[in-house]
Amino acid sequence: MTPDSLLKSSKDRMQKSIDAYQREVGTIRAGVANASILDRVMVNYYGAPTPLNQLAGISIPEARMLVVSPYDKSSIGDVEKAILTSDIGITPNNDGDVIRLVIPALTKERRAELVKIVGAEQEKAKISVRNIRRDAIDDAKKLEKDGDITEDDLHNFEKDIQVVTDQATKEIDRITAEKEDEIMND
Repeated sequence: MTPDSLLKSSKDRMQKSIDAYQREVGTIRAGVANASILDRVMVNYYGAPTPLNQLAGISIPEARMLVVSPYDKSSIGDVEKAILTSDIGITPNNDGDVIRLVIPALTKERRAELVKIVGAEQEKAKISVRNIRRDAIDDAKKLEKDGDITEDDLHNFEKDIQVVTDQATKEIDRITAEKEDEIMND
């Protein structure tokens, strides 16, 4: 393995951590309708757990409302039950044809709690990125110890991996700032 391939592999892993973080904060309800809050809802459809977004169309007719339209109308009860038992904390309104989810306005206390949750997720993402950096530096040190790269190559690699780590951390901070703004100013 070369320092360049090690750097590219680390960059890819960091990007995956950023993407996972973005998906995770996307599921945090911020007081406005966002279809991604239903991403983790699994419906027991003919005995098999199936993601809701594969069984129904999800639309946003108003700023604080989601409408779930099951493709198979006979599954509407199962979809409603799955939403009720999920962790999204919204009671579905079933009219027999579609399910409406009205997103309640957030209280100041709830907004503060959500910002703390986002901060905790941000820290997990940054730890993941730092662990990737540490692993890459350890691998580079092994290459240097084995005589595959020089001490100067190792030093240059450490600088390069730090630049990549800083870029990933800035991206995580940007995503966090956007989400916190969304939570506080919906």
